[in-house]
Amino acid sequence: MRELPFSAIFYEQGLGKTKIAIDLTLFWLKANRVESVLIVTKKGLVKNWLDEFDIHSHVVPRVISTDRAANHRAIFSPARIFIAGYESIKVEEVTIARFCQVRRLGIILDESQKLKNPASLLTQCFFRISPLFPCRVIMTGTPMANRPYDIWSQIFFLDEGKALGTDFEEFKAKLELPKTNATSDYLDELQSVFPRIESFAARQTKAGSGLKLPGKVFERVQATWEPRQRAMYDQVRTQLRAEIVKDGRHTIDSADDVVKRLLRLVQIASNPATIDESYTEKPGKVAALDQILSAIRSNNEKAIIWTSFVPNCTYLKNHLHADQAVQVNGRLSIAARNASIEKFKKDDSVRFLVATPAAAKEGLTLTVANHAIFFDRSFSLDDYSQAQDRIHRISQSKQCYIYNIELPDSIDEWIDALISVKDAAAKIAMGDGTEADLESLEGVDLEDILNVVLSQDP
Repeated sequence: MRELPFSAIFYEQGLGKTKIAIDLTLFWLKANRVESVLIVTKKGLVKNWLDEFDIHSHVVPRVISTDRAANHRAIFSPARIFIAGYESIKVEEVTIARFCQVRRLGIILDESQKLKNPASLLTQCFFRISPLFPCRVIMTGTPMANRPYDIWSQIFFLDEGKALGTDFEEFKAKLELPKTNATSDYLDELQSVFPRIESFAARQTKAGSGLKLPGKVFERVQATWEPRQRAMYDQVRTQLRAEIVKDGRHTIDSADDVVKRLLRLVQIASNPATIDESYTEKPGKVAALDQILSAIRSNNEKAIIWTSFVPNCTYLKNHLHADQAVQVNGRLSIAARNASIEKFKKDDSVRFLVATPAAAKEGLTLTVANHAIFFDRSFSLDDYSQAQDRIHRISQSKQCYIYNIELPDSIDEWIDALISVKDAAAKIAMGDGTEADLESLEGVDLEDILNVVLSQDP
């Protein structure tokens, strides 16, 4: 990989991609492959990268931010390594292009699934500047963050379409998740993806890495509906069934449109107060959460409680005020998020962190905890995979427990099936699928499961 003009590091979360990237950066500089290296990451992870460089090298990177005057000074300084957020590069595209004219620059994209949408202005910016870098690397543990076709634009950034083609819509059409049982033709398409990129892509899973990581135990925890919550859910479900299903068939072709409508059910099953401030009862999942946390307290251990909704962060933090719980979500400043994370990691009295995957699922090592509790889950495989592996990674010494709190006869059942299908498809396409993954795709009918979930009969 050190000798290739471009490559992809597709190691699963927690297998040391950051350290690999630092080693690769220093090699490029020592071997004079490039004169400087630009590392691009999500803005919330810039501090994490600075900390990692401090641990593993004597080099102090310069940061490219939203301060354009400071950026100009940094870019035209003698610095050898730069760290920037994705949006900062978009803002400074012209300056970066000029910089590449006077200095040989390597680029490493961290969490490259950020570019999964080829039509976005951000992704288009990176497509334009890609040829300017003689050395290019992308890295992510979830290249197929949500759907198998998410990998296309990341690979296009590297090779301009040589491996996976130049037509995204054609690629997408072949790899879109089937609504009903997968056909043999679809499975063949999935299995053809990794062989087309394996000459420049390194894939490693925890199972095949040889690392002696502790085990990971999954538990589905059944909660009990709060009566008003149940009534609200049934009312919205009846409305959605009328919108989505007619004569047993879906009337909406766009999966994204269906998901947007179903989000209301996810919110009510989690905490109706996220959409109705008049709801003041205790949601059904709270009692199940309290039971899990009681056992964690007695074992003197720590836990991360994941929720997709920012209002839930505040609600659950207040519910756990006696435990000095802290929170991380997108409405907090980067400084406030970092402060919460540091407190959770270093203060033994702080046992619980309440977080949204959008704000804390990537790049963080939170192995002070060995419990990850999903109060609710979104439809995203990336959210689920990345969030749970904040605790299950290098430096974890304890057995890890992943809890999914679910309500019976609810949208939670469809989410569980959907994420399982997405996970199986991603594993098969990345070359590490098993017979069980193939059987999962062949035997799950998502449309039928959704019809049952939306049915009036519990």
